[in-house]
Amino acid sequence: MKNLGIFTTHVDERYGAVKAIGNYLSTYFDSYPRYDDIIIVGIGTDKCIGDCLGPLVGTILIRKNFGFPVYGTLRRPLHALNLKDRVAYIKSRHPNAFIIAIDACLGENDDIGTIQIRSGPIDPGKGVGKNLPSVGDLSIIGIVDKLNSSSSASLHNIRLSFVLEIGEIITEGIMMGINSRKLIVEN
Repeated sequence: MKNLGIFTTHVDERYGAVKAIGNYLSTYFDSYPRYDDIIIVGIGTDKCIGDCLGPLVGTILIRKNFGFPVYGTLRRPLHALNLKDRVAYIKSRHPNAFIIAIDACLGENDDIGTIQIRSGPIDPGKGVGKNLPSVGDLSIIGIVDKLNSSSSASLHNIRLSFVLEIGEIITEGIMMGINSRKLIVEN
């Protein structure tokens, strides 16, 4: 597997961001010849707008008839209370899977609206002082607000439309990456 480092785009560049995410992800998808080897894991909860990015993306992917397993949706979120058990279940059910983890993140004020893709796992809850298991082989994060001393309060003051826009861009990028992979595999 190639280590492509960190890829960054921004919500303000909507079409360009979707296309760039799709192109970037297709390089990873090309490394996995079987479709069932790719798993999407959306981390977060629908009880907090600032933390619903992962489950929102999971839900949108399922509604778009995404052809791969998706864990973590608005109806069945993966969050701090069930993450350890659910990740163990996912790994037992899909022992050789390539896991793409998606989560909201807090960052610097100038980074709000940034979407990052990183080689390696997400460390969920780190920004709010939680010690949770790392998840994923590839991480997609959306920076939804700034990190400050009252980060948990900050997560409750984020507009849903903003998180939805980031989620739609990530979803469209994932779908574009999958569709370009299918074209390559079918030819």
